Amino acid sequence: GDDELAALEDALGVDRPTRIEGFDVSHAQGTAVVGSNVCFVDGAAEKPDYRRKKLDDENDDYANMRRLVAWRAERAVAGRDDRPDPDLLLIDGGRGQLDAAIEALEDADWDVPAVALAKDREVVVTPQRTYDWDRDAPQLHVLQRVRDEAHRFAVAYHQTLRDDVATALDGVDGVGPELRKRLLRRFGSVENVRDASVADLRDVEGVGEATAETIKRRL
Repeated sequence: GDDELAALEDALGVDRPTRIEGFDVSHAQGTAVVGSNVCFVDGAAEKPDYRRKKLDDENDDYANMRRLVAWRAERAVAGRDDRPDPDLLLIDGGRGQLDAAIEALEDADWDVPAVALAKDREVVVTPQRTYDWDRDAPQLHVLQRVRDEAHRFAVAYHQTLRDDVATALDGVDGVGPELRKRLLRRFGSVENVRDASVADLRDVEGVGEATAETIKRRL
């Protein structure tokens, strides 16, 4: 904990990053897009301070990251977030994701430094430069833990959303596992399936008039 944070402070030139929040955007298996916001204090996970948010833009990773960070920043600035401000934000991604996050921070006027950690090359991107630290550098390890946890938390939320849909649609005549998957891929969540019209439901391959009516009745 302490040695890693001291190394991170030196390497990045930031004030002691006691409190780090990590952000990840995930769209698992074509379902709803999910943003996660995890928190580490003194290098250890602070689970009560985790948050997550459903996002709506399927295809634009940068827009999704901008929206996720904007949500956190605007709540903080308005005094609507009960968590202390972090010392550092860690974005899961590269230069594009970091730029999107910084845009959101500037728009909200929330003054918190942000860096990104790209999965493939494990390089750390800051607004000024890119660092390619040794694989065993302690400052890299602490950022990797935050990044991996943000990713895990986002993916776990997907599982929850998928389980909700599975449970809600269990036992509906004519809806097997394949059709459930297609409904979820199309609508993203139980609420969206529930809000869909019979015509919307019938647009999904394998849903006929009778099945669509049954789904509407059951949900």
